[in-house]
Amino acid sequence: MSRSRRSPIADVVAPLYRPHPWHGVPIGDQAPEQVTVFIEIVPTDTVKYELDKHTGYLKVDRPQKFSNVCPSLYGFIPQTYCGTENGRLCARKTGRRGIVGDGDPLDVCVLSERVLSHGDILLQAIPIGGLRMIDGTQADDKIIAVLVGDALYGDWREVEGCPRDLVQRLKHYFLTYKQPPGATRPRVEITHVYGREEAYEVIRSCRADYENEFGALKSLLPAPVERRRT
Repeated sequence: MSRSRRSPIADVVAPLYRPHPWHGVPIGDQAPEQVTVFIEIVPTDTVKYELDKHTGYLKVDRPQKFSNVCPSLYGFIPQTYCGTENGRLCARKTGRRGIVGDGDPLDVCVLSERVLSHGDILLQAIPIGGLRMIDGTQADDKIIAVLVGDALYGDWREVEGCPRDLVQRLKHYFLTYKQPPGATRPRVEITHVYGREEAYEVIRSCRADYENEFGALKSLLPAPVERRRT
């Protein structure tokens, strides 16, 4: 049976529309050593924005509780999915049973000395480690990366080289950002901080999960369009 072909009109029309940040933006040819990141929130945001999976636009998730704001740029890596493989990796690394992926794209914190005024942007980042976070029975890894070309952080290649207080600040944010007022026990836990090579493992597992879950989308995406720079 011959494979159905997409109409040529679709290839012409598609570049006129904004790609979906999760599915329509490539992770990058150098992944996992360097990845594309879609930024949802910046450290000055007092409202937590997140991607609306259906439309591809940012939506308001909730106001940040108390004075708790994200200490870094925060978003996700396109064309990743935290599913079965990601859950298995987390279970193997922690010795826990019944761990599953949270069904979202892979989260990432990007360190930069520069102030970005808003999210809803793409950038290139270099993974240097991550936080192994578990929310109930769900793996919810937070990759730690540095902005490519950043004057202060751009040369860092291992999370061990980060100041201890910076990592503690990231851990504190994620341990408290879902905490309801008056709660006495953390809703989530961070089992450990891992290095660059383990971050690569996490990214690869989420790439495999994405292929398993959304691999059929590739046949619907238009070929890249060359644009002449002026």
